[in-house]
Amino acid sequence: MAFSSFADRLPDPNYKITEAGENSASGVAGPGFASVKFSSEQPVSISRTNSGRVITRSIVAQHWVIDITYNPMTRNEFEPVYNFLMEKRGRLKPFFVVLPQYSSPRTSTSGTISVSGSITSGDTNFLINGMDSVTGGLRPGDMFNFSDSSNSNHKKIYQIVRVADSTNKLSTDSALDSTDERRLYVVPPIEKDVTSGSTIIYTNPTFRVIQRSDVQEYSLGTNNLYQFSLQLEEAQP
Repeated sequence: MAFSSFADRLPDPNYKITEAGENSASGVAGPGFASVKFSSEQPVSISRTNSGRVITRSIVAQHWVIDITYNPMTRNEFEPVYNFLMEKRGRLKPFFVVLPQYSSPRTSTSGTISVSGSITSGDTNFLINGMDSVTGGLRPGDMFNFSDSSNSNHKKIYQIVRVADSTNKLSTDSALDSTDERRLYVVPPIEKDVTSGSTIIYTNPTFRVIQRSDVQEYSLGTNNLYQFSLQLEEAQP
């Protein structure tokens, strides 16, 4: 059967691809990760005066760094992942990855969560609404993407670090006055303007990444199992 596009997400146990390169339930699932090393890189310039005063400023945009290690794999387990990555030709072509620890919120959650009011690039917090009809909710440590019909290139992923509601909030936060709303404080600051009513994607949020090396290699042991690891860094369009 013909399909409209090739899969652009790294195969994992919840994401299957066929040998033709399509994401399909009839495809082969990728192997799970043996371990994940996850880093946030935020370069900062710091100046210290003779009196001890410290001045800091952000000099480069924040990005996430991901190191994935796989358990030893059979060839049938190994090939879907390796061929997917080979097609990306090292650092040339970006793709998406979902990390298992962030595939769903800390609390089982369902329902639509939308942005309340527009968000300006550089904001570190914003209002969401629709919480009266949502089961569960978002908590610090959860990650999400925006689905903004006005900007399909907003692929950045954000981590929630604080959640305020109409009862537990800063005394100066007069805008947060409805039980239907929450204020999310996030890292990093919002990269692009976001339109009011845009949707928060909190299930299987995706990291847009490239490989950190142009060399693709693996090890094959005497047991005929493949040893393989992967180093990735976030890359925005």
